[in-house]
Amino acid sequence: MKTIAGLVGLTALALVVAPGAAQAQDANCYDTNAPLTVEEQRLDDPLVTGGPAVGPALVKLAGFDGRVTEFTAKLCRQAASRQAQQFVEREGNALWKAAVARAQSTQALTHDAYDDRPLYWARLQLSSALRQWKPRFSLPVNERAKLIQKFDWASRGLSDSAFPSKPGVRRIAVTGFDPFQLSGVNVRRANPAGAAALQLDGREISTPNGKVVLQAAVLPVLWGGFDEGVVEQFYGNALAQKPDAFVTISQGRPGRFDVERWAARWRGGFADNNNIGSFGSVPNAAGWPQPATEFIETSLPFQKMIDAGTGPFAVNYNRAFCEWVVVGSQQSCRTDEPTPGRVAASGGGGDYLSNESMYRANRLRIGYGATNVLGGHLHTPVLGQPVDPAALTDAAFEKQRRDIADQVKALVSVV
Repeated sequence: MKTIAGLVGLTALALVVAPGAAQAQDANCYDTNAPLTVEEQRLDDPLVTGGPAVGPALVKLAGFDGRVTEFTAKLCRQAASRQAQQFVEREGNALWKAAVARAQSTQALTHDAYDDRPLYWARLQLSSALRQWKPRFSLPVNERAKLIQKFDWASRGLSDSAFPSKPGVRRIAVTGFDPFQLSGVNVRRANPAGAAALQLDGREISTPNGKVVLQAAVLPVLWGGFDEGVVEQFYGNALAQKPDAFVTISQGRPGRFDVERWAARWRGGFADNNNIGSFGSVPNAAGWPQPATEFIETSLPFQKMIDAGTGPFAVNYNRAFCEWVVVGSQQSCRTDEPTPGRVAASGGGGDYLSNESMYRANRLRIGYGATNVLGGHLHTPVLGQPVDPAALTDAAFEKQRRDIADQVKALVSVV
């Protein structure tokens, strides 16, 4: 069993900073034998044998380690359920705001401002603490799960999604994703879609057609999180504020951007960040209007996005999709139009969570009858990794991430 004891900012660090009698309290505040998720267990993973754990090292590079330390100490002092709920949502929102402020800082930083990974790993440190916390009051399993979800959603930008009330300003809601496929030496991976979301949140951009203001969030790479309605929660709140457009964003193919034509109502089974797969039709999220439709077509101005010449990467309109001829065994993949009555097998963005983010966001948009709201998905180029297998970063890696995120900003402003 991996524990939080060796992680920056958790029990061991709380003991260092807690003097005198408080040490005994902190020592009894966490059960390091309580199981963590597969995703949280990666906090112990180094790049090389005997080297530092990647996640905590990135948290420290970004200066978030003090925030983690403070959270774990304060968590021990929560004396009632309602107090704890308010605390975790407030701290999750504060972590999100700190990550956005750091990403958009105009001051010189000691670590790349475009790095999305410190937010991801800090979130996992704090969710690990919540999972292994021994409160002074009774905390049933389902209530702990709600507490963790409340923190998680706040730390993704869902508690900070209100557009400013400015007349004549267009509003666009966007989402990126956490890093994924992190096993082994890939534990240092970043996700340029998440980096772009941090760059865009709260931004007001001047365009030839007027000002655009953006609200962003970062989605989990977890089937379970989608089942709980994280996509609907963010875009549902956005719809209540009468946005002009939705753009779901994820990492896609090498060397190019893709505006995806079709989103499909199908999960292909590929494992998520907890090594859990899911296969079959996209389920509903309770409490939201979700009409049954196998394919949803983008309404983004794809030709305008292609013609804008944003560079440095090419922008492509991807018409591909697949449908089941025999569900589960035989597919037909084409670039024309889906066959009425057939079950969707994959959209242009595939059959993973990126496709599903487009499908869920736009199913909700259609369910609310918001046909005047533009909606679709943008796949970014694949971001490589640092050349040195033992390095957390290098100049070429940082430049590529910055180039991708900046072009996302340019493409979204075109929308």
